[in-house]
Amino acid sequence: MREEKPSAPGGVREGSAWCYGDDVDTDVLIPARYLVTSDPAALGKHCLEDLDPTFASRVAPGDVVVAGENFGCGSSREHAPLALKGAGVSCVMAASFARIFFRNALNVGLPILICPEGVRRIASGDRLRVDLAEGTVENVSRNERHAVAPFPPFLQELVASGGLGPYVRRRLKGEEKP
Repeated sequence: MREEKPSAPGGVREGSAWCYGDDVDTDVLIPARYLVTSDPAALGKHCLEDLDPTFASRVAPGDVVVAGENFGCGSSREHAPLALKGAGVSCVMAASFARIFFRNALNVGLPILICPEGVRRIASGDRLRVDLAEGTVENVSRNERHAVAPFPPFLQELVASGGLGPYVRRRLKGEEKP
């Protein structure tokens, strides 16, 4: 998996926007022919290749996928958010998410943001600064700011832990925050 840029306090992420439309399904996020592994780095090499063949080779750690309605529809595979993480994507912002993708993304520690107004105002290549704790998405390229629901402390901790599995293992061992 590509290294994510270290997050500043509060879960700040910065990167370029990669914009896609409505109904981006899990088969597009990671084609079924690559489901022979659950290794994020291996999946990341093929992320979005049927929709955008250059994505995996051009995405940079910290970048943000921005999409329209119903992002992550289709089958209920955790491979889809794992592929995004493996490619270096720091979070996904969409007008809405398919319910199972929403849950799977959080389970693997991929932050997701619902912001219908913001996705309409962001273009591919715009520089974004996302603050999960404050609930803001700043489009640095356009000098615009959009509000999103802030991540509560336990979700920030879950994401910082790398997902639900590592979070629960750490909590069961009685360890403090990562």
